[in-house]
Amino acid sequence: ESLLDIAARKVAEKWPFQRVEERFERIPEPVQRRIVYWSFPRSEREICMYSSFNTGAEDPAAVPGGAA
Repeated sequence: ESLLDIAARKVAEKWPFQRVEERFERIPEPVQRRIVYWSFPRSEREICMYSSFNTGAEDPAAVPGGAA
């Protein structure tokens, strides 16, 4: 692994990309790409968990002004 990949993986493990963008004014594009790459889940189990995450928005009772 390159130093860039190791560093990007460590950053992605600890902070959401949005927080990294807010904290630093200029991030070189190759660094951004590697952080984003490592931000996504790797295992099938994690991908399934995140893809089935329910915010409750589908539930009409959970939406303001929705069914009572």
